[in-house]
Amino acid sequence: MPLNLRSGRTMRTAIFDMDGLLIDSEPLWRSAEIAVFGSLGIRLTEDLCRQTMGLRIDEVVRYWHRQAPWNGPSREQVAEQVLDAVQCLIIEHGSLMEGARDTIADLYAQDAKLAIASSSPLHLIKTVVEKFAIDRYFSVLHSAEHEVAGKPNPAVYRTTMSLLEAEAQDCVAFEDSVLGVQAAKAAGATVVAVPAPEDALDPGFAVADVVLASLKDFSLDLVPRR
Repeated sequence: MPLNLRSGRTMRTAIFDMDGLLIDSEPLWRSAEIAVFGSLGIRLTEDLCRQTMGLRIDEVVRYWHRQAPWNGPSREQVAEQVLDAVQCLIIEHGSLMEGARDTIADLYAQDAKLAIASSSPLHLIKTVVEKFAIDRYFSVLHSAEHEVAGKPNPAVYRTTMSLLEAEAQDCVAFEDSVLGVQAAKAAGATVVAVPAPEDALDPGFAVADVVLASLKDFSLDLVPRR
């Protein structure tokens, strides 16, 4: 997927979400959540799982604990069970999203600084980039687990920008969830949204600067000048 650079445009910094954007892991998260919460007597569906899409796992667990408190394992233990299940599923069944590898490689070839800013914990981010041999492309891997709050709070983006020594106006963020789009916009980045087909009509994506069906459709010419 060659980038269209005829306009002479360059991108200094690109920050990627991970789950559902680079890796097709949202179905794996939903599978893990349905299984783990089901063991606690909470019957989740795929649609119910989408209500917490983009949140950190501790916030997901807190959300469902408020809806249906359980006796037994602590929220921390439940979060670890979900993470363990997701990690196993990613290792066994994970695949990159269409266009992800080409977009990463092409931007890297144009000397853009690349980062991942994800709600997933750092060990899971590292599992993904190592599994798909894309770790060499990224200057920064940052998790919202280290922030006071996850997306839609912009903290994970602001910290990532700081680690990259990048100004917000020079950053383009790639997101697949409404909460992620909100976080990136609040941090001052230009936002390219790539929602899943079933979420594409969500009005929350209207605040993104660009909305694409797939990363394979990305071109620098699509990014508005600032």
